[in-house]
Amino acid sequence: MTLRAIILDIGGVLEITPDPQMRGLIEKWGERLHLQHGELAERIESLGESGALGTCSEGEWLRNLRAAAGMNQTQCDDFMSDFWDAYLGKPNVELTEYIATLRPHYKIALLSNSFLGAREREQERYGFQDMTYLIIYSHEVGLAKPDKRIYQLTCDRLGLPPHDTLFLDDHQPNITAAREFGMKAILFGDTGKAIAEVRGHLQSPVA
Repeated sequence: MTLRAIILDIGGVLEITPDPQMRGLIEKWGERLHLQHGELAERIESLGESGALGTCSEGEWLRNLRAAAGMNQTQCDDFMSDFWDAYLGKPNVELTEYIATLRPHYKIALLSNSFLGAREREQERYGFQDMTYLIIYSHEVGLAKPDKRIYQLTCDRLGLPPHDTLFLDDHQPNITAAREFGMKAILFGDTGKAIAEVRGHLQSPVA
């Protein structure tokens, strides 16, 4: 068996997005809105998974956010500007440059538990569509990792069986599900270590 596709998570892998940054954003805005500690997070959580699974439009989600959080339009616009800065993080330049060297030889795909509007904003900032064969966003397909159906969908769109793919993600449940589905999978933590592991898989005669 020969690997023919490399599939990468985005947030925490291609984008460096520390969790404390998003938590700090929510706490800052909770104080700005004169809410109790943790209350804004609870109000946002009350909106459910509609933003991640695309069960409503971006405009509908924003209207629901304004209502739930008690924001006016200006506050909502400013909050979302801060949100996208935190969501998009900073580029993992080392990994991106390495993956670019593999593109002539392998199908490069991205598989992201995402949010309404992510494709447009990530394309504007990082140009992901220009460096990949395929991008699967949870909010566009209505499925999210670790649901094995999203791995099946990814393989179907790549036109490959699971054992011909290698998947990188920074969350163990997503890695476990991918392996159970039949993919090779690497738990991402350190960029240099991940690149070495990818090279090891690609150089293996029975990868």
